[in-house]
Amino acid sequence: MEIHAQRVGVTGAHGPLLRPTTLRIGPGEFALVAGDPGDGHTALALALSGRLRPSTGSVLLDGRDAPADLRKRVALVDAPDVNEPEAALTLRTVVGEELAMIGRRSGRKAVADWLVEHGADEHADSRFEHVPADLRCALLLELAASRPGVGALVLDSPDRYHGTPETWLALAKAKVTPERSVVVLCSTSSARLLDVPAARLGEDNTPPVEEEDEETQEVQETTA
Repeated sequence: MEIHAQRVGVTGAHGPLLRPTTLRIGPGEFALVAGDPGDGHTALALALSGRLRPSTGSVLLDGRDAPADLRKRVALVDAPDVNEPEAALTLRTVVGEELAMIGRRSGRKAVADWLVEHGADEHADSRFEHVPADLRCALLLELAASRPGVGALVLDSPDRYHGTPETWLALAKAKVTPERSVVVLCSTSSARLLDVPAARLGEDNTPPVEEEDEETQEVQETTA
């Protein structure tokens, strides 16, 4: 599946939340999108996942304007003040709720077995806010990737609780498959530390069209 955000902008009650942003994510691709605080990380995450209709522009799924299908196919992961787990809940409770949402067995034994399988059983009764950051990120990504029909994950601002961006970058990239793409929204400072290519919030991130060299043009003209 392909997601194409075309000059997507979001305006709130007090002004712009997201300046027009163009971004294309193809099947099985990884995209890092960076911006400064207040640039609209969560607004773009909501738009990409079909949970917020843009004020300007559009988000297309395989060339179609289909927000309902986006909501089914794109999983929003740990977005601040949207679907991040409540800090005071235990890890056991968070996992149980997530498993129930995706139609998996969510009883006490099923949750315990799932935590053991993912190496998190020692933190079962810890408040979610006290779960180590890398484990928290890994578990939420795994739960999101397990949702039926999901073809893309959008991880929103993992650097707000991670000290080392290399950790969440590796975790996110590990979830990319030929059938599943992953988008991570982060701060400009995190992208700078990672020193990897990153799209920018509020910009047209369409790759430039490479100009054909003169020799190629001459061959085409000759064979035309």
